[in-house]
Amino acid sequence: MSITSDDVSYYDYDLPKELIAQQPLADRDAAKMMVVNRQTGAIEHRQVGDFIDLLTPADVVVLNNTKVVPARLIGVRVQTGGHWEGLFLELAIESCELRVASCENDNIQTNSTPRWRLIGSTRGKLLPGERVQLLDVNGRPDVVLRFETKAPDASWTVVPESDENYLTILDRVGRVPIPPYIRNGQMEESDINNYQTVFAQVPGAVAAPTAGLHFSEETLNKIRQKGVDIEYVTLHVGIGTFKPISVTKLSEHEMHCEYAQIDAATAEKLNQRRYAGGRLFAIGTTSVRTLESAGQSGEILPMAKQTNLFIKQPYTFKAVDAILTNFHLPKSTLLVMIRAFGGDELIKEAYRQAIENKYRFYSYGDCMVII
Repeated sequence: MSITSDDVSYYDYDLPKELIAQQPLADRDAAKMMVVNRQTGAIEHRQVGDFIDLLTPADVVVLNNTKVVPARLIGVRVQTGGHWEGLFLELAIESCELRVASCENDNIQTNSTPRWRLIGSTRGKLLPGERVQLLDVNGRPDVVLRFETKAPDASWTVVPESDENYLTILDRVGRVPIPPYIRNGQMEESDINNYQTVFAQVPGAVAAPTAGLHFSEETLNKIRQKGVDIEYVTLHVGIGTFKPISVTKLSEHEMHCEYAQIDAATAEKLNQRRYAGGRLFAIGTTSVRTLESAGQSGEILPMAKQTNLFIKQPYTFKAVDAILTNFHLPKSTLLVMIRAFGGDELIKEAYRQAIENKYRFYSYGDCMVII
């Protein structure tokens, strides 16, 4: 039986473990940057510092200004004393069903109780009604969480026994949510800065928009000095962005929801640049997902809502002209998106060359630009 683009195995590849970057380079401009040309099929090997050479003053660079919150949690089960670890995902809507529906309806009313949605693990089975006492970064007892309901996706709705804002609590008890392929998810002090873009502004992400990690203040200033406009959108990256697909067919995959926002002024500027012949350079797949969600009509419209847009073949891109992105996990929705944009054979060849030339993969790794 032949494999089709709907088969998840179609997006698999073998990656030597040593190519998974465990630390970012001290000089992000020195990271490798592959340049993939969709029109000619040419593949060049350059550095991030050369990115500005690909731009003209007519273009616009679009960055995701979401800010990673310290979402990794450690605690103790009050009833048993057992160790518990978890990951804050977001403030919870009343149910997972309601949350999915909110992707299609901006007017759904939610409970004002400050519930959280999270995932976690512990020895044995945690039951509804149980309480977990979180430990702060120094191991001291802190806020208690009461576990209410468990959803089919294994996430829990919990209630913190505190009137504090969730960000205040997370800043005190949370750790940087480093992905498991980096040091088994164990943060180092340097991750506090390294796993956050220099332009992060709006708290809400539980994973970094990693393509943006390549941009220093110096690089951004050089882009502006060339006359290239830089605009910001927001998409709060959720765990579903990087999670491998668990079904065998893409058509069976239920795409996760993420909150995305483009304000009216930004939408107008982006449309003006495109109408004038400029290109939209989306930095990262999260910027792509935001722009395409807002641009389904052919014009980029202001938006502030959940999106569950799944970009896969066949798909006609309506807003994005070029993408700078890191190298993604096999069988992930991100790789599916990039293959839809760059073309199957060309992107497969790009990944082959990346492995051959020992590019560094995933969050702290090198990148490619597809033009």
